[in-house]
Amino acid sequence: MTTDIQSLLGAKAETLLGFKSPKISKERLHLPGPDFVDRIFAQSDRNNRVLSNLAWMFGSGRLAGTGYLSILPVDQGIEHSGGASFAKNPDYFDPENIVKLAIEGGCNAVASTFGVLGMMARKYAHKIPFLVKINHNELLTYPNSHEQILFGTVKEAYDMGAAAIGATIYFGSDDSHREIIEIAQAFALAHELGMATVLWCYLRNSAFKKDKDYHVSADLTGQGNHLGVTIEADIVKQKLAENNGGYLALNTGDSSYGKLDKRMYSELASDHPIDLCRYQVANCYMGRIGLINSGGASGENDFAEAAMTAVVNKRAGGMGLISGRKAFQRPRADGVKLLNTIQDVYLDKSITVA
Repeated sequence: MTTDIQSLLGAKAETLLGFKSPKISKERLHLPGPDFVDRIFAQSDRNNRVLSNLAWMFGSGRLAGTGYLSILPVDQGIEHSGGASFAKNPDYFDPENIVKLAIEGGCNAVASTFGVLGMMARKYAHKIPFLVKINHNELLTYPNSHEQILFGTVKEAYDMGAAAIGATIYFGSDDSHREIIEIAQAFALAHELGMATVLWCYLRNSAFKKDKDYHVSADLTGQGNHLGVTIEADIVKQKLAENNGGYLALNTGDSSYGKLDKRMYSELASDHPIDLCRYQVANCYMGRIGLINSGGASGENDFAEAAMTAVVNKRAGGMGLISGRKAFQRPRADGVKLLNTIQDVYLDKSITVA
């Protein structure tokens, strides 16, 4: 292991690197590897053009040929407002700088809006796989609402030469039924046209915040993942699980929510971060659909947090990271260094699946 990764993990190094007793054994999983497209997707209903675009993504950037993915997502100009997202580095109001960061950072793909990627398509769509985010939570309606709405069509993404489309569903929200139907139909058309599909399987419901924030509980996020793979997401994006017991917390007093089996908490997971993430992987058809965890907001310890998230994801059997704000809310050279730090975890053969 590189000294940098070891030092970044700090006091967490022993806990994360020494973990050897997951509740779900790695032998039950379908793990990332150079042959992942042939081993997993070639036997699915995805057509040859989808396989080609998946292979292009897995074959790009510093992680080419490993089965792991490092993706730069910059849709925060819509999701979090342009000013709030780019005030730290106004260069990223310019779409070309977003694509340049992904290329220089050695990413497998760049994920952004119709506008960003469409603006740069003729110059870059053949140089790095484009992942077009087709829906967003616009943040200008007053008061703010929380609904994912389409900003363009699958055909538009296809016409610009995109390798994949991405979408968010707010599972657990009042709007989730519409979003599930809408994105399921969009994914079906994307597959027909030969593009891969990536789903942000996020949770959103104020009731999920109780004694803890169960938007990041392993049981609820795991079920979000399971819904996502049901509508044929080829890759699932999810926040790293930080706790567990969302179903238990919501089934108190007179309330009745969902379905649970207490063995979910005793036999399929523990409180260890790698076990919590492995439960997320298990809900992605035991890894047949790759789990990429999000990098989270930028803060004071970005490099340490990015390295930790990558180690947890990799050791849990995940497929990589999709990290945006930590990378673009700093000078480009530092953003490239952060992306490379994440990739170094997946390139380090001494960091193995638990």
